[in-house]
Amino acid sequence: MAKKQSGIRLAKRLDETGFSGIVQIRDKVMELRAEGLQVHAMNGGEPFFETPGDIKYAAIKALTENQTHYPPSSGLLPLRKALTEKLAAKNGIHVTADEVIATVGASQGLYAAFQSVLDPGDDALVFSPYWTPIRDLVTGAQARPLQVATISARRNGIRNTLEQFSTPQTRAIYYNTPQNPSGVVFMRAEAEEVAAFAIERDLIVIADEAYEDLVYDGEHVSIASLPGMAERTITCFTFSKTYAMTGWRAGYAVAKEPFITALRKIVLYSTNGVATPVQYAMIQALTTHETEIARLREEYRKRRDLLVAGLNEVGLACAPPAGAFYAFPNAEKIHKVSRTAAQILLDKAHIATVPGSVFGAQGEGHLRFSYAVTMDEIEDCVEALRAFFA
Repeated sequence: MAKKQSGIRLAKRLDETGFSGIVQIRDKVMELRAEGLQVHAMNGGEPFFETPGDIKYAAIKALTENQTHYPPSSGLLPLRKALTEKLAAKNGIHVTADEVIATVGASQGLYAAFQSVLDPGDDALVFSPYWTPIRDLVTGAQARPLQVATISARRNGIRNTLEQFSTPQTRAIYYNTPQNPSGVVFMRAEAEEVAAFAIERDLIVIADEAYEDLVYDGEHVSIASLPGMAERTITCFTFSKTYAMTGWRAGYAVAKEPFITALRKIVLYSTNGVATPVQYAMIQALTTHETEIARLREEYRKRRDLLVAGLNEVGLACAPPAGAFYAFPNAEKIHKVSRTAAQILLDKAHIATVPGSVFGAQGEGHLRFSYAVTMDEIEDCVEALRAFFA
C-alpha cells in the first residue's frame, strides 16, 4: 500500500524556485565587514549617489499632509498621467493612464507579467546571460526558460537564433536592454528582428527597461514603440537606477488589454498597490531635468572607463559595456569556474563580485563587477587587483 503524502508540504510550483545568488553574496559581504575586514564591494546593483533631496522631501511632505491612506491599487491618477507623458516623450510608447500601473519596483511588474502570460508547460525565450531572478520568475509560473545566448544571437542573427531555440510551446520572449549583467544594448535593427519574430509567431514580449537611462553607446529603443508591438508587449520600468530609489520599491508597468487587467489583479491581490508617500516621491522624480540625468550618466561613463581599463590591465579581458553599470570580464585567468574565481578573489583580495554562472550558462567563466560606486572605490579595487596578480 502506497504511503499517503503528507499535507504539510509546499506548492509544487516552488520546487525549482531558488534564492538569488546575488543576495547570498551581499549577505556574505556584510558578514565579512561585521568581522572588521575591508571588502571592495563590487557586487552591488545600487547607484553611487543618494536619492535626491527634492524626491525625499516630496515623500516627507506627503506624510505631513496625511497622504497615508490607501491609494488606488493601480496607482494615483496624477502619477499615472505623469507616466504617460514620460512614456510618450522618452520611449515613444503612447498609452492612456488606464494602461499604466504602479508596481512595487520593476520586480513586481516582471512577476506579474510572467504570471499573467505563462501557463504550466509553456516555454519562454530568455536572452542570456540574464538578471538572476528571471529564471525563477519563469519556473515559478511552472513554465520553462529557454536560454538564448545573446552573443551568439548577435553574431548569427537574432531572428535565426530565436527560431532555432523556439518550440511549439513557446509563448513569450524576455527582452532586456540594456542588459544586466553584460551591459549589452540591443540596436534598433535588433529590436526590429525580435519584434518581427514575435509578430510572426504570435508571441508576447516581456520587456525589462530598468537601465533605460544608462546607455553610453547607441540609443535606447523601447520595443513596444515599434509597429505592431504595443498590443503584445508588457514593459516594466523602475525608479531604482535612474533616481537612486532602490529601497523605495518604486516601479511601473505599461501594457494594453488584456494584459493590463491581469497586472491589476496580481498587484491588487499581492500588495494592493505602492505605498502612498512613495507615489508622491515618484511624481517628483519625474520632474527631474534630462540634463541632470545626462550628468549622472557621464559620471557612470567615467567609472566604467576607469574600471574596464584596470580589468584589462591585469588580464581580465573586458570590452566597455554599452549600457547599465556593470563590467562582465572573462575571469578564467583566476579560475575556469566562476564561483571558484569569485571565492578566490574574495578570500585573497577581499574583492566581492558576482559569479557569472548565476546569470545563466552563458555567464560561466565571467565575473560581474559593478561600477556604481565612487571613483575612489574603483581605484582601490584596481589596486587590489594589481596586488593580487603581482
